[in-house]
Amino acid sequence: MNVQAAATYMGISVNTLYVWRHRRQGPPSFRMGPGGRVMYRRDLLDAWLGEQQQADSRTNQALNPLNKAPQQRERRRAA
Repeated sequence: MNVQAAATYMGISVNTLYVWRHRRQGPPSFRMGPGGRVMYRRDLLDAWLGEQQQADSRTNQALNPLNKAPQQRERRRAA
């Protein structure tokens, strides 16, 4: 997919995708052809989106801090 198609597929702006690529934060991409067009593979976009979903505490209940038991504070001893 080209950048426009990948951005549409992910529901984000082309500019956001370019910024993520520049910061090396977004999904994997590669350059293709003599002009060096930036391209994305659909399967890698899906995998990257899945990783983002698993890293989100609102989606992954195991990461949600509200689901953890409260921790007891250690009592300080008088010196």
